[in-house]
Amino acid sequence: MILGRTTSSNYPSKGYKAPNLGGADIVVTKISANGTLLMGSAIIGGANTDGANMDAAITPANCNSLLYNYGDNARSEVILDDAGNIYFAANTLSANFPLLNAVQNAIGGGQDAVVVKLTPDLSGLLFSTYLGGAGDDGGFCIKLHPVNGQIYVAGPTLSKDFPGNKLGTLGTLPGDLIDGYVAVIAPNGGTLIRSSYLATGENDIVYGLQFDRVGFPYVMGISQGAWPVVNAAYSNAGSKQFISKLRPDLSGYEFSTVYGSGSLMPNISPVAFLVDRCENLYVSGWGGKLNPCNPDPRCYDLRTAGPFGMPITPDAIKSNTDNRDFYFIVLAKNSSKLLYGSYAGQSGGEGDHVDGGTSRFDARGAIYQAVCANCGGTNMCPTSPITWPFPITPGVIAPVNGALGSNTSGECNLGAIKISFEFDGVEADLELSIDGVINDTSGCFPLKVDFEDKLAIGTRFIWDYGDGSKRDTTTVPGSSHTFLTPGLYRVMLIAIDSTKCIPSDTAYRLVNVRLDKALPDFNPVKLPPCENLSIRFDNLTVAPPGRPFRSNSFIWDFGDGSPRVRTGPGPATHTYAAIGTYNVKLILDDSTYCNGPDSISRTVRLSPNMKADFSLSEDTACAPLTVTFENKSAGGQTFTWDFGDGTTFTGSTPPPKTFTTGGLYTVTLVASDPNTCNVTDTIRRRVYAVPSPVAAFTYTPFPSAENTPTRFLNGTTGATRYQWSFGDGATSTEVDPVHQYATTGINTVCLIATNQFGCVDTLCQPVQSIVVSALDVPNAFTPNGDGRNDRVYVRGFGIVKMNFRIYNRWGQLVFQSTDQTIGWDGYYKGRLQPMDAYGYVVDVEFNNGERSTKKGDITLLR
Repeated sequence: MILGRTTSSNYPSKGYKAPNLGGADIVVTKISANGTLLMGSAIIGGANTDGANMDAAITPANCNSLLYNYGDNARSEVILDDAGNIYFAANTLSANFPLLNAVQNAIGGGQDAVVVKLTPDLSGLLFSTYLGGAGDDGGFCIKLHPVNGQIYVAGPTLSKDFPGNKLGTLGTLPGDLIDGYVAVIAPNGGTLIRSSYLATGENDIVYGLQFDRVGFPYVMGISQGAWPVVNAAYSNAGSKQFISKLRPDLSGYEFSTVYGSGSLMPNISPVAFLVDRCENLYVSGWGGKLNPCNPDPRCYDLRTAGPFGMPITPDAIKSNTDNRDFYFIVLAKNSSKLLYGSYAGQSGGEGDHVDGGTSRFDARGAIYQAVCANCGGTNMCPTSPITWPFPITPGVIAPVNGALGSNTSGECNLGAIKISFEFDGVEADLELSIDGVINDTSGCFPLKVDFEDKLAIGTRFIWDYGDGSKRDTTTVPGSSHTFLTPGLYRVMLIAIDSTKCIPSDTAYRLVNVRLDKALPDFNPVKLPPCENLSIRFDNLTVAPPGRPFRSNSFIWDFGDGSPRVRTGPGPATHTYAAIGTYNVKLILDDSTYCNGPDSISRTVRLSPNMKADFSLSEDTACAPLTVTFENKSAGGQTFTWDFGDGTTFTGSTPPPKTFTTGGLYTVTLVASDPNTCNVTDTIRRRVYAVPSPVAAFTYTPFPSAENTPTRFLNGTTGATRYQWSFGDGATSTEVDPVHQYATTGINTVCLIATNQFGCVDTLCQPVQSIVVSALDVPNAFTPNGDGRNDRVYVRGFGIVKMNFRIYNRWGQLVFQSTDQTIGWDGYYKGRLQPMDAYGYVVDVEFNNGERSTKKGDITLLR
């Protein structure tokens, strides 16, 4: 449903069209949900400007009368009742606006509000009226009382004689400047029940009007005066944005609060307003100077202080501002506390704003905000470039502002924001799917159905399938269930979150489990003579009892690109243009049966001569070897497979075959087709499942001995390479390695044996090691190159750290090692040292944490 204004003489019209149109006129257009159908379009107005607030153009210099904020030119609202009737509140400067059953039959002053009710198809007026006094008046908001259907209208007024009975209301007298007002009209028009000023003596404007579920009206707007704070635990003193809950008869406030930074002027121009099911309060708006580089500020730039200093919560999507941003706030019921506050938009460039139009919260508390977005690169304001771009989420259809750098005014794109605040309590939306088809509610017994709560707001979900089975409880918003008995079942979902103001919600869907299944089946028969390329397809589908097939229940797709053929249950004959392999499908295209539409496909091999052929995914690999087969035969109706290991298969393509035992196997395929010229053909291919090695080893000493190296004895068969892992980080590729452990413990020793084909076998065994800390250093060595006692080493067990130092008789350090496997060979600076006694010091740390130092002499003998 679209409400707007037009100056076009050819705007699409389908319904009511006023007789005295001129200037700008109001349009109300109804489009189908998928956007493809114009369902109705009414054009309403008189000889002057209609559908605009004071000024049909957005003229920044023309701040006068009821034009307070930039974008106020477009303030109006359209709603529907439960019967589909259409209501709107808007503005007119026309003295001949069309009227019907009016509460006010003549325009009261320069501009009046207008209130109109139209038929659901927009073909006619149900009522239409002026609403205003001698000054300028605006129709910004309209809502229906949820209980009695009375029409509430709100907006600004400069009229000291605004119509309606004000006795006993909040505001019986006007203020000095712009006042807010609320007026109540009978459901069918004709009677103005009462009205009230909302006035402080300064500028006061109502921009939003909402109801809670029991019929209390709420107003939202701005006030430059001291707006009253009543029964509100949360407020920001001295602020110029207000939210108030009124009594339905407008006689007083249930509560009233102000929010903002406490600045001397309003922070923002309010855009959208919501009271949700939990009576939480939502407002969106924007404020601040549009172009910070404009040396001559337009009047609108002086009307808002900007959002800086407005309340922000820790979960804000943007917690700092260039004071030219959008702002979102959520207050708890009766303004008891702040639930959310955030800035939104870019930093730098032109300010984020709205030229007009409509933005809305939906009933679940999500904002759908239209934005003049990402405005003003360096062309717009060289001293204020965009430093933080307008935020874009992944996967959107338009991630780039194409106007930046275009040297056009503003360089803006239209932006769209959706934020789901999730403060309105739990709701459930049950969606089901069968075999991946969403919202399919019917199928054959036994029937598996997948369920999902599309809103996923709860923290716990109870699923009752209506078939007597036990309820399921999950913490995720999804479940599956198989119905084992035919019938119609009412499935119930309860979504729960005990922290929400409305802690649970219930949704229902019906599932029809049926017993009238007809499984598609067919058999292809090649027709003689053998050179012929025609096949008769015999339809073997069996209808359930008492449910015979119709003459159009089936569709044949012959797999060659020819047009599909719709038939009844009889056979179908098709002649192919060439030999080949075709994927033929029979479709049961009849929803009379619980599995319709359903289908079956078969591969048809067509050739005058039978030629057997197949390919293997692999013909040589380690056992166990799994092979898949592709039947590439030309022609053939029957296929017999022999795998050479005593197993066989009959059919076009066998399932994957695993050869578990190593060996050479001959796979044979016999293909037959009695209507080919040669009837039968045979092909054989070999598969070699390479035997894997068998890893085996023992070790000595067994049982393990203290401070004794472990010798591993390799008993593997059929391997050419070995990889040992001793369980302490050490490895070896020797056939029969010897290893000395450094600590006491149980070590997992693994041997990986590999043959020449890359086939592998692994054996792991626990091996005990016993190590007792010990330290010693020999007292002599003979570095003469004979391979015996040529180096001196630190000897010991359980050593994890070591520092071994050797000195000559003059105290000069000639050797140092921190590795027990590295010893001194008698050389220093490339020269073999003389026979002499050399002093040493060795410091060690053992694996049990103990430390030890040993000193002594080593004799170098030559």
